[in-house]
Amino acid sequence: MRAVVCANGELSVQTLPALQPGSGQVLLNVLRCGICGSDLHARSHCDELADLFAAGGFDAMMRSHQSVVMGHEFCGEIVEYGPGTRRRWKPGTPVVAMPILRHGRDPHPTGLSAHASGGYAEQVLAQECMTFAVPNGLSADHAALTEPMAVAWHAVRKGRVSSKRTAFVIGCGPVGLAVIALLKASGVRTVIASDFSPRRRELATRCGADIVVDPAVEGPWDHAPEKDRAADAVETLNLGFDIMERLRRIPHLPWWYAFRALHTFDLGPTGPDVFECVGAPGIIEQIIAAAPPRSRVVVVGVCMETDRFQPVMAINKEVELRFALGYDPGEFRDALHMIADGKVDPTPLITGTVGLDGVGGAFTALASPDYHAKILIDPTIKAPTPEVTGSTRRCPDRNRSTVSFRPDQCPGGTI
Repeated sequence: MRAVVCANGELSVQTLPALQPGSGQVLLNVLRCGICGSDLHARSHCDELADLFAAGGFDAMMRSHQSVVMGHEFCGEIVEYGPGTRRRWKPGTPVVAMPILRHGRDPHPTGLSAHASGGYAEQVLAQECMTFAVPNGLSADHAALTEPMAVAWHAVRKGRVSSKRTAFVIGCGPVGLAVIALLKASGVRTVIASDFSPRRRELATRCGADIVVDPAVEGPWDHAPEKDRAADAVETLNLGFDIMERLRRIPHLPWWYAFRALHTFDLGPTGPDVFECVGAPGIIEQIIAAAPPRSRVVVVGVCMETDRFQPVMAINKEVELRFALGYDPGEFRDALHMIADGKVDPTPLITGTVGLDGVGGAFTALASPDYHAKILIDPTIKAPTPEVTGSTRRCPDRNRSTVSFRPDQCPGGTI
């Protein structure tokens, strides 16, 4: 089979031996595969990534000296089953799968391990128990975004934003855009998004953000629809005085029960939910310093470098930090069905399509935030320049000639 192989930071299209499904596995023909930001990072920094995971007891991540077929956001169709499977679906059935394989009792992340070949290929293996049929005739383009949407859905559930609350999304790359879409799909009233890139701010609006700001001009916090009664330390202390003066006016009132109830039912003053979707050093500290008191910060962006922040600032504001990783099978299934049922539309994220021969150029294009969010791979496109269908046209920018653009997305104009 033809596949894009990453070794020592270089990408090349190679012909590899055909895959054979092992115990509990199913072989898929790849229909589409998304290029993830973690793939871009793993290409050049996989050793640091592997070291971090190994320190946590998981030593299955790819190393730079290994030859690895990347790609973990895929949609495919059933080809063949391995031993020990229930053969749930007929050949040709479109499916998506959680990107993880198990060899014996050893799990390996698909597309990020030398022992789990990924979706930058004509075929890929999936664990049958982690595979889900694509419902409602959903297109392969949209089905392939199940995995990144599941990441966003897990993060949104971590935040537990109520429908009447305000959520801030800092960073509108693919992860931030998916978080915006899932926040709106879950009924959040107001989503305020922030990004330096005009292109990403445009996509954030298309994904449903109610307010989009350029942080070089203004802060996202200035657009909060409601002002907290206790906006700083002084106001917090004065609020305590005001409450106690009122409560102590009532004779024999066991006022302390009121405070117990506030804690038990989480009824006290709270700040907004903030989703950090940048993953760069210094962002967490900036959010802690600028966000309103008692904010809940969900860290979704993956920062691969050592970072620092001042705990005293977070303590003074009682900022809550939560870190989100991946998703569970239920969230993966829910993300698929939310897309298929029309509750969330991933269309704005998809900004280009390439064949296997165009993956290198796609990596280059994705290094800039000005044009692309998510580029999909279609392994059936054989030529170095993808075939252009529908309303897409080839961009005349020679550095991005391997990427298929829609006319309004082409940085060099249309032809």
